[in-house]
Order: sequence, then C-alpha cells, then structure tokens
Amino acid sequence: MLNKKLKDYNLILASGSPRRQAFFKSLGVTFEIRLKPVKEQYPPRLTHFEISNYLAQLKAIPFKDELKDNDILITSDTIVWHKSKALGKPKNNDEAYYMLKSLSNTTHEVITSVCFTLKNYEKTLHNITKVTFKALTDEEIWYYIKAYKPFDKAGAYGIQEWIGEIGVTKIEGSFFNVVGLPVHLVYKTLNDIVDRG
Repeated sequence: MLNKKLKDYNLILASGSPRRQAFFKSLGVTFEIRLKPVKEQYPPRLTHFEISNYLAQLKAIPFKDELKDNDILITSDTIVWHKSKALGKPKNNDEAYYMLKSLSNTTHEVITSVCFTLKNYEKTLHNITKVTFKALTDEEIWYYIKAYKPFDKAGAYGIQEWIGEIGVTKIEGSFFNVVGLPVHLVYKTLNDIVDRG
C-alpha cells in the first residue's frame, strides 16, 4: 500500500540497527541502507527530546549534498531519559550495570526522534514512551548483561529481550518506540510527505 505510493521515491535508511531495518521491512516498503560515521555528541544545554532531535538531525548532515530530488533520507536516535539526564549506550559492563540499577524499581522515558530529509525539505518528530521496571536483583542484572551484551542499546536494555520480559511491569505509549522506532509515526509521515508532493 505505502510501497505503491512511494514508487517514485528512493527511501534511504541511515541506520545500522537491525531492529530499525526489520521495522522497515515489516512496513512493506522498498529501501536501501546507507551508513556514514557521525560523532554522536550534543551541546550540554540540550535536554529531553531536544537531545534525540538534535542527534537525528546530526546524522542526516553527511548525506545532504548527495540527495537527489526523489530521495527520502531517514535518520533516527533513541535516548532513555531518567532522573533529568539522558542515558545513551553503555561503554562497558560496569556502565551497563549502573544504568540498569538506576532504572530498577522506577519509571523512565524512552524518546525516539526521527528526521525525514529531502533535498528541499526536512521534518523531525519524536515519540515518548514511559516504561516501569520492577526491582531488579543484582543477579538478574548481571545475568542479562553477560548473556545479552546490551552495548548497542540506549539505557543498556532491549525491551524485546529477557530483561523486558521479566522486568517491565508497565508501558505507557508505543512499545515499538522503545524497541527503536515509532513505526506508526513513520508510516503516517511518509504518507504525508508523498501526499504533499
């Protein structure tokens, strides 16, 4: 359905995330993957969704000079917002442990921003999901870190993995947003872009 609408466009997903790639496959759209290295740093004055918006837009910059008239570039970023600070991807076991320990028995926000870039148009949107964890034991935390190595995940966890199954007690908002992409908003925005011509 959407793929038919996009037949005159070239959809580019600038993400190495297997989860985001799987979401695009499930949307039934034809797309290509293009990757360029970006230093994911943001100004310290930014807060909350400003951070993920900034990083999603930052990831689009290296592609801008090469976009053709019919290209739609999609870049995105996910952060975990907890106790007034952003949790990114853990660098090692200890960092992963401290992140998960801080999320234990509390509610946090998962914010995913998506930037749609065309040659003469750019739109950035974000989605917020609240996630509550039970009190996690040290044994559970270390088992998860060693078995699943969550170093490519914001907040040191994947909700679709073991820790989400045994630890998450409540979700307010989109589950898919926590996995890494607010699919419902991506679908709507792509339809809107095509409809505006």
